[in-house]
Amino acid sequence: MAVDLRQVMAAVLTFSMFIMLGNMIKRDHIDPFLEPLPVSPDVQYHALKVSKPGMVKLIETRYGPWMENNDSMNPCWTTPLSKGKVQSNGYIFFSLTHGPEYHASQLANAVAVAKHLGATLALPDIRGSKLGEKRRFGEIYDVNNFIRSLNGVVQVDKNPPAELSNGRLPIVRVPNRVSEDFIASKVEPVFKSKRNLKIVTYFNPSAVTKAKVDKSQNAYQCLAMFESLKLQTDLQELADSMVGTLRSMSQSSRGRFIAVDLRVEMLGKKSCRETDETSKQCQNAEEIGVFLEKIGFHTDTTIYLTQTGWHSSLNALRDVFPNTFTKEAIIPADEKAKFMDSESHEYEKFIDFYMCTVGDVFVPAFRSRFYASIVGKRIGDGNTQILLPAMNTTTSAADYISPYIAKKSHFAYSCFC
Repeated sequence: MAVDLRQVMAAVLTFSMFIMLGNMIKRDHIDPFLEPLPVSPDVQYHALKVSKPGMVKLIETRYGPWMENNDSMNPCWTTPLSKGKVQSNGYIFFSLTHGPEYHASQLANAVAVAKHLGATLALPDIRGSKLGEKRRFGEIYDVNNFIRSLNGVVQVDKNPPAELSNGRLPIVRVPNRVSEDFIASKVEPVFKSKRNLKIVTYFNPSAVTKAKVDKSQNAYQCLAMFESLKLQTDLQELADSMVGTLRSMSQSSRGRFIAVDLRVEMLGKKSCRETDETSKQCQNAEEIGVFLEKIGFHTDTTIYLTQTGWHSSLNALRDVFPNTFTKEAIIPADEKAKFMDSESHEYEKFIDFYMCTVGDVFVPAFRSRFYASIVGKRIGDGNTQILLPAMNTTTSAADYISPYIAKKSHFAYSCFC
């Protein structure tokens, strides 16, 4: 049978094209996970592993200072205490205010008060940053999860009597992490007299987040803080899609990314201005870039910033780490109108909080309650690679691990065994 040379040549060319295509796919999508990144002789690459209080173990790695294994934590509230008063006809009302970094603590206080008094907890509303701005709880958080998580602890009413929720209630101010003694002496007398009241949590800015508390007495507050507040479905799916986008851009680091809490408006605040270079509490974009490069992160590393909208001052960071993004760059286009086009930026705060919680590394550009709250959530998830920039000259990432983690000094450690 005669052989058509044209057919043979066509087959050879087709086969060659498949080989070339296969090599391209291997080079672009497989090799980055198999081949080490080029290592400069003057850069040290380490990973962190916190094994025991006060001890940090270094593990050599070719991909930068990524923690390979996080410490898993077991909650101490697996079987909450059952003692307490029976449910009464009284209600405890409260609102979630000031942003997501405050919500878990406000909820923990409300649960502690309602449990001690045997009262019913009214589903809270969420107050925005502007006067009069208010959202329903279900616009941000999963109502069913909230009620389910507190089942057997306190009774939750999604629809308390309108005459109560819309009326003027006596208000009692309680300190963060309110004690049983405070409730008994300051809150209970008002509750016995009025049967319904609203509590407002106040925060002492000078208070340090300590871990030395009674774990048995603290069980209900821990459960409330770490189990009750989950994002509602649409917002959770949006945040997860943004995380997926960042991970898809992070092939050279095996899908890992750094979340940096860096907001330009924060850098101009008094707490940032009044610090000298040796004890600087805030870092700008350029300083964050120098810090991350100094401790060994490769320039291909993907970085998420909490800044809303791109600011020219961020260019210094992107010059070093080109894969630096704010939320506007990675949010799906069809979701922007719903979650981003708002003057209050309320949804964005919850997106940032979640992104900083799940990022493989968290770096706060300044010390704040946001930083402390993110640390607490990450401890609960066993995601403890949290690096605190400083003016040190050392290039070992282990020297910058947050004291909350290195010394196990964060309050969250009292909730996990």
